[in-house]
Amino acid sequence: MVHRRLGRSGLLVSPIGFGAFKIGRNRATKYAQGYPLPDEDEVERLLVAVLDLGINFIDTAGAYGLSEERIGRAISHRRNEYVISTKVGESFADGRSSYDFSKAAVRDSVQRSIKRLRTDVLDLVFIHAHGDDLAILEQTDVVPTLHQLRAEGLVRAIGFSGKTVQGARAALAWADAIMVEYHLDDRSHAGVIAEADRSDVGVVVKKGLASGGLDPAKAIPFVLNTTGVGSLLIGALNEDHIRQNIRQAEAPPR
Repeated sequence: MVHRRLGRSGLLVSPIGFGAFKIGRNRATKYAQGYPLPDEDEVERLLVAVLDLGINFIDTAGAYGLSEERIGRAISHRRNEYVISTKVGESFADGRSSYDFSKAAVRDSVQRSIKRLRTDVLDLVFIHAHGDDLAILEQTDVVPTLHQLRAEGLVRAIGFSGKTVQGARAALAWADAIMVEYHLDDRSHAGVIAEADRSDVGVVVKKGLASGGLDPAKAIPFVLNTTGVGSLLIGALNEDHIRQNIRQAEAPPR
């Protein structure tokens, strides 16, 4: 896959990114069907296959259960081959999410992620918003704290993963990248994606297959042919599914 420039972040990412939620957590999910959590050997084989197939962008979060530490154990020895993004603000324990966007919590979250992922620096850190996007951005310490962490060299790029168009648009003023939900059945962020492109802010798309509800043959080209989109995150526990997704990403526009 030909890598794409992710806005002004300085990062080059594969058009298909690996969403690492399913390798770490199978409780309180938004997927239509449940799934068993893979064991350590299965996770290692899958992550090695992801890299070998040419995917260089892996997205995780502290709230994704075992995901970060499993990535660290399985492929940290190949750290120079992939771009890693993670998130701050949300924690998940005992089947429930909790949120803390304070300076101390954000710093602790970044330090834990660095340790779990067995790296010295995080390529990209997103704010993991719960829906009240503007309040998080305007009334908490999270944005200035991320700026400081970037200045200290613990983080290369910073961004916002929210739920509302208003939140994504507000983040364009400071973010290196935004993560938005965008697919054939929900094009509400189309205008923000265009604005991000004009502002040289990278765009990562989540839920581009509507959590498995759309035909990949139509959904993947739709997202990746949208000007401004850097990468589409897709979660999979099957190497064949990953191969099929890559083929759809490389197919010529229809």
